[in-house]
Amino acid sequence: MRHKEFWIALAVGALGGAIAALLYAPQSGEETRKQLKAGIDDTGEKLQEAAEYLKQQAEKLASETQKLIDRGKGQFNTAVDAASGAVKTANDLVKAAQKLV
Repeated sequence: MRHKEFWIALAVGALGGAIAALLYAPQSGEETRKQLKAGIDDTGEKLQEAAEYLKQQAEKLASETQKLIDRGKGQFNTAVDAASGAVKTANDLVKAAQKLV
């Protein structure tokens, strides 16, 4: 089957399917449009709710992350202070030992 014949057959099939769908539809077009509009509105509301939920979770995550960063900085500073104190003590001991020699 050549390309042109394929596209013609596809168009005829789609047109036939559309006509069959309209003829065998269980309700009127107006009712179908109302249902589609209600479905779209409902989907829009759900998307807004999902967006708000994601925003809240992002804010919560940012807050928890900042707490972890602050706690990590505090622990790092404590470790640096302890190491500095140990180095100072070691230097004092070395100086005292040099005086004895």
